[in-house]
Amino acid sequence: MSQSLAPFKHVSFARYWCARVFWTLGTQIQITAMGWQVYDIARARGDTIEEGAFLLGLIGLSQFVPLLILSLFGGQAADRFDRRLIILVCIALKVAIAAALVTASGFAPSALIAAIFAVAMVTGMLNAFLPAASSAMVSNLVPRDQLPQAIALMSLSFQGGSVLGPALGGLLFHFGANVPYSAALGLFICGWILAFWTKAPPQEKVESGRTFAMIKEGLIYVRDNKIVLGALSLDLAVVLLAGATALLPVFARDILHAGPTALGALRSAGAIGAGVVSIFLAIKPIERNVGRWMFGAVFVFGLATLGFGLSTTLWVSVACLAIAGAADMISVYVRSSLVQLATPDAMRGRVSAISFVFISASNEMGEFQSGVAARLLGPVTAVVAGGIGAVMIAGAWMRLFKPLAEADRFEDAAPENQASTKAS
Repeated sequence: MSQSLAPFKHVSFARYWCARVFWTLGTQIQITAMGWQVYDIARARGDTIEEGAFLLGLIGLSQFVPLLILSLFGGQAADRFDRRLIILVCIALKVAIAAALVTASGFAPSALIAAIFAVAMVTGMLNAFLPAASSAMVSNLVPRDQLPQAIALMSLSFQGGSVLGPALGGLLFHFGANVPYSAALGLFICGWILAFWTKAPPQEKVESGRTFAMIKEGLIYVRDNKIVLGALSLDLAVVLLAGATALLPVFARDILHAGPTALGALRSAGAIGAGVVSIFLAIKPIERNVGRWMFGAVFVFGLATLGFGLSTTLWVSVACLAIAGAADMISVYVRSSLVQLATPDAMRGRVSAISFVFISASNEMGEFQSGVAARLLGPVTAVVAGGIGAVMIAGAWMRLFKPLAEADRFEDAAPENQASTKAS
């Protein structure tokens, strides 16, 4: 077996990889159906394009608020308790949510929107615990020297689900709203079974058992590691400005004048680009000039977002989103590798949680920001301005976080290699 696929020699990693595909696929099908249903109801009852876009932004906010409040607690839980058990509980609750959506799909429009907002809030709570445990457990399934390949392969599992999920969600919606929700339910059950079969060695025990002391320790680590702080804050600033995901139902319905199938294609496009890059990274990982790769990817992401905002043709929009997804995958790969390789196992849950707070702040809050900007400026202007802002942020961060821009290898993120940067 080639070095790039070596993590699959470990049965637990292979099972966990497949579990991640299933629950990601279910999540993407569910999210696609929820977004189209809410926007379609809003437009059908007479809301303007801008008002419908704002409603989509509020869904992102509903997910972010509970996540922001609980994420740091989720991180210390991933270090204190069995990570596999946390994952199993969270996926079981996703099963319950999907079952609730199957039932709620037959409700009156106003009651259905309320149910979707409630689902978004509960999903935000789960996202405060699941990603930290999930990310931290990968390092327990493979040897340290295979971790970069494992990270790339786990990213591929996510992107694979993200490619098929939105396309299936849009296609299945044609047969009724309960169909994609039922499909998500079945996929979550399959993911839970595979995660249950995954066995991991005992994780390293933490010395302190006090919740707030553990959270503080994780925050101090991120603050003092300038490369990690720069990478996380760059992702936060760029996606907060340039994230267009929440507005895809708007573009599919009222800019490109297409239906839910086109929405599935738009949502899949970024994941297709990211999936292709994931395969290349799994075969040939980035080893040198990691900082330059990351900033170059952010510049391309901003320009591709700008192109998407200006496009009025479906295939051009899909191509721009695919390029943006490919660029974002490089950024995600560099950031994840820096964080995982630089962090002791006993702190990985907390640092992963902090990382996910940054990511979710950019994603969910980015969706809310997109909705507000679209309400005030219109969807096209909001996306174009976001793309320009991403390019400007990348230039500013290259000056603010020079150690990140100049990082050569992933090992440069280790605390012992950054002593000279702490005073900067």
